[in-house]
Amino acid sequence: MQVLRTPDDRFLDLPDYPFQPHYLTVRDQAEDVDIRIHYIDEGDPGAQTVLMLHGEPSWSFLYRKMVAPFVQADYRVVVPDLPGFGKSDKPAKRADYNYARHVEWMLDWLQAMNLSNVILICQDWGGLIGLRLVAAEPDRFARVVTSNTMLPTGDHSPGEAFLQWQKFSQEVPVFPAGQIVGKGVVTPLSADVIAAYDAPFPDESFKEGARQFPALVPTSPDNPESQANRDAWKVLMSFNKPWLCAFGDSDPITGPAALVIQKLVPGCQGQPHTTLRGGGHFIQEDCGEELCRVVLEWLQED
Repeated sequence: MQVLRTPDDRFLDLPDYPFQPHYLTVRDQAEDVDIRIHYIDEGDPGAQTVLMLHGEPSWSFLYRKMVAPFVQADYRVVVPDLPGFGKSDKPAKRADYNYARHVEWMLDWLQAMNLSNVILICQDWGGLIGLRLVAAEPDRFARVVTSNTMLPTGDHSPGEAFLQWQKFSQEVPVFPAGQIVGKGVVTPLSADVIAAYDAPFPDESFKEGARQFPALVPTSPDNPESQANRDAWKVLMSFNKPWLCAFGDSDPITGPAALVIQKLVPGCQGQPHTTLRGGGHFIQEDCGEELCRVVLEWLQED
């Protein structure tokens, strides 16, 4: 497996992203290769951890508005870049990317970080991977916040909007990461913010993960990861720790998932689930500060 690493100078002068980089290396045993994973780590190391997981084709930059409010509220905030994204290493071939491998990499990272009593906030692929982590290591997690995400098994149609996105991602000659994020928000993004979403990808060779991820989502019952997600749901359907759904009102892809999660996960019962007005798919851009407020109020209820 060949691994690419985005040059550091691509990340100079990013808007509102003052965070010092941290790195942890995991080993892909099958390929006998190291994968360096970048993460933000802010706040008191001894405080309770808020773990924020991004999706596709974004990176930890997506959560930049949400770090300071939690640090100011005396939480530790950890935000990794998934392999293939942000400042993390990027396997060079599309065949290097599969759902199970990403779960394995991030589970190895979670264990090596030795995070416990975690509050998970996840969106998009942050949920597809993050909820598998919860199912694998439920004792590490104290609470879960799902926002514009789901754990699909392929047993139900993902909807026309997702299928159109999936088709676009496989056919577009140049994969426009920044523009994709820009089209997934309600509030227009500035040119420098769009450029920050393009920063991890100097050219198309760095985008194999970003292009492959939509094709990995289980959309049929016989997808290679459908059964693994069904097995994960068996664990989540007995997860009775507090679980909050905070979805945007303007996301055509994941909107219906909130009611499904609330119905299936016992920890959702009696929680103040909310729909954020003016929240597109990348809700952290449209409503990052409001999402922080909602979650912090929820945490302070106990």
